[in-house]
Amino acid sequence: MKPVLALCAVLSLAAAPAIAAAQTPADAFFARLTALCGKTLTGKVVEGDASDEAFRKAELVMTVAQCDAREIRIPFRVGEDRSRTWIVTRLEGGRLRLKHDHRHPDGVEDQLSRYGGDTVEAGTAQLQRFPVDAESRAMFTRLDRAVSNTNVWALGLTDQAFTYELSRPGRLFRVSFDLDAPRAP
Repeated sequence: MKPVLALCAVLSLAAAPAIAAAQTPADAFFARLTALCGKTLTGKVVEGDASDEAFRKAELVMTVAQCDAREIRIPFRVGEDRSRTWIVTRLEGGRLRLKHDHRHPDGVEDQLSRYGGDTVEAGTAQLQRFPVDAESRAMFTRLDRAVSNTNVWALGLTDQAFTYELSRPGRLFRVSFDLDAPRAP
């Protein structure tokens, strides 16, 4: 019986690298983000311009609040403004989607909501980029915000920080959240 158990152990160890290798960078990023579920982090603007002054003055707080195998919801509070939630969704083919859910204080969805994009490149376990999707471009155009039609959002995750970034020609906005100093929700 012992030789059979030893053979099973060797075979399971041999299979482990194959399983790990099959994981896409998006899967690895999603798993790392899921590991933060339940944590609340404070952040600060690390890249921006004069239009970001309200963000610089406000307390920036994110909570990795709801996590399951397909979706992660991250409410993002700017001072007393609790209108924003980032939604990261796993898609078929090892890709991810980032959407922004904006709500009024009464919970009604804002007209500028559910915008974002899907990853088109593999990215890494530390960084995923989300170019604006066609649905969002149509909404931005309809709402006279065509300047946003070239947006690319990025989520970063190192051992020290979680970062949220918005970039487009002539615009870069980045918030960094300290992973070393989680706080109570």
